[in-house]
Amino acid sequence: ARRKLRIIPLIAATYFMVAGGPYGLEDIVQKTGYAATLLILVITPLLWSLPTALMVSELATAIPEEGGFYVWVRRGMGRFWGFQETWLTLAGSIFEMALYPNLCIAYIGRFMPGVVAGHRGLLLGFGMIALCTAWNVLGVRSVGEGSVWLNIALLAPFVALIIIALGSGRTGGGVPVPLRHVDLLGGVLIAMWNYMGWDNLSTIAGEVEAPQRTYSRAMFGAVILVVVSYLLPVGAVARTGIDPNSWTTGGWVDVAQLIGGGALAVGIGVAGVIGAIGSFGALMLSFTRLPLVMAEDGFLPRVFTRLDRKGAPWVAILACAILWAICFPLGFEKSLILDVLLTGLSILLEFWALVALRIREPELKRPFRVPGGTLGAIA
Repeated sequence: ARRKLRIIPLIAATYFMVAGGPYGLEDIVQKTGYAATLLILVITPLLWSLPTALMVSELATAIPEEGGFYVWVRRGMGRFWGFQETWLTLAGSIFEMALYPNLCIAYIGRFMPGVVAGHRGLLLGFGMIALCTAWNVLGVRSVGEGSVWLNIALLAPFVALIIIALGSGRTGGGVPVPLRHVDLLGGVLIAMWNYMGWDNLSTIAGEVEAPQRTYSRAMFGAVILVVVSYLLPVGAVARTGIDPNSWTTGGWVDVAQLIGGGALAVGIGVAGVIGAIGSFGALMLSFTRLPLVMAEDGFLPRVFTRLDRKGAPWVAILACAILWAICFPLGFEKSLILDVLLTGLSILLEFWALVALRIREPELKRPFRVPGGTLGAIA
């Protein structure tokens, strides 16, 4: 009864787990300029996302079990490393999940600054967490199908922005403005964060219909959607000549105001709120399955294995929501750096598990295989 997600909702949920729209790219433009940003957005998925997508496609189709990467690492490298994998991920989630309420508040503040002034911003962030918690308690199908509609609402204003920007000519004046503060490393780190999260899809394998066939297709469909939704808006805005130094976190609203006026700015701002809610809800779907499987293995109290009538691990959902709500006032930049570090370490363990399983279980049925044999898996 819990194997309900099909390919389109799975792609939509994956998009929110990884991207949630072009939001977060503003700081890359400010730090590196338009040309370097586009180059970073092309190279990063080739070196960072594609290998992860290939690894997840092989392991998720070979071992389609609830808990995903925890199960892979435990099976390939033993219980100790499986435990480390899960705790690295859950620790990283504390900082990652703090990012989205902050992004939500930043975009609301762009067109309604009074609403987020003082403690009201914190209250809005807590309200967003409560909304996503209720959404997840309704079950995996609710999150997956809801993500489809949220994707449409999120990307529609950017389609309008691209069309208007491509047809408007240069709105920023004459010669391109040089960057005042170049930070190439900072731009790359932010790009890595914007291309992170492909393995999160794996933890709900027990709730996916025909995972051996669905996972690889959903993974590569999501990769294409993410890359296109990053490159096209930045490329279209680059053509207008808007000063890259003026970009800040939440800056898509200001860009939309310059290109298409107030209505487009409000649409982009509302889409930013939608992106933050969709990403938080989809990632909650992924992360809350980890306490469930850890409790089944005896690492956490058995109370975390409790499911409601929809099959949702409601105790794990509530416990994680409370923890993330406590940590969300940390702010954006500190949370991002810690998240990239912890998540990067957990992804390394997953790659080692891929190689270990190739060696320890060469006969394991793999509907999708990373090309190149064991050497390809290592490379």
